[in-house]
Amino acid sequence: MQVSVVIPNINGKLIMEKNLPKLFKAVYNPKNHIVEVIVVDDGSWDNSVSFIEKNYKNSIKLIKHGNNRGFSAAVNTGSKVAKGDIILLINTDVIPNEDFLEPLLPHFKNPKVFAVSTHEEGYGGAKGSFADGYIQLGMNAETKGAHTSFYVSGGSGLFRRSIWEELEGMDEKLLSPFYWEDIDLCYRAAKRGYINLWEPRGKVVHKHESTISKFPKIYVARVKERNQLLMLWKNIHSKNLIKKHIIGLISRSLKHPGYIRIIIMALGRFRIMLKQRAKEIKASKLSDEAIFAQFNHE
Repeated sequence: MQVSVVIPNINGKLIMEKNLPKLFKAVYNPKNHIVEVIVVDDGSWDNSVSFIEKNYKNSIKLIKHGNNRGFSAAVNTGSKVAKGDIILLINTDVIPNEDFLEPLLPHFKNPKVFAVSTHEEGYGGAKGSFADGYIQLGMNAETKGAHTSFYVSGGSGLFRRSIWEELEGMDEKLLSPFYWEDIDLCYRAAKRGYINLWEPRGKVVHKHESTISKFPKIYVARVKERNQLLMLWKNIHSKNLIKKHIIGLISRSLKHPGYIRIIIMALGRFRIMLKQRAKEIKASKLSDEAIFAQFNHE
């Protein structure tokens, strides 16, 4: 079982200078089964490209986007050229232990396992619920054993490439430039009957130095809320939950009139959403209620 590392980058030269040497300690550990490292530069205007070409010419496969296309597009580009059975998505600001993949890879012996999350220090696996008409995200406590995760982070997770291709990767048409795309991907996999896991022994440290912090905070917040709506509209097919969402949508809009701006932003991609929704309805095998029931006791 071989692993392809895919790293999306936008203006991350300073972060890569610090963290790539630490990542390559794990790359050179044969127990991690890493066969290649792919960096997709998403239209950087710092010296990221020249830095990689100068220092990692023979050890990194560099792909350059001519302009900034967003996180989903970057990881989709990398996954298309990956040759490994497993894709490791890892952000430039994530530092792994030297043996971090060794406990994760055995989970893929089960053909139903789609994705396995690393253990970001300080965080347990993801959980999800449906409350107040919306998908609510949370984190479980850190545990000693592996368990089901509502989603696996696109910043530090392993994904089976064959299922990734079946799902057609992350939804860059609907959810670019960032947020909710990994949740969308894993939810779609779960509704097809696949499994997402969190493994506590695969440890990494997330320094949270990502370049998303360089975008205006109000813009980032609005995109995040817009994509929350789009992901829900696309993937929640239960009539009961849809009714609850409509009530929640009206309630939120009345309490916070500024939220109408978010709804208008989401409606701008409504046609794209409808097309993707029809595809998901056809492919789904499990109900929304069955997915959320997995986390009711946690």
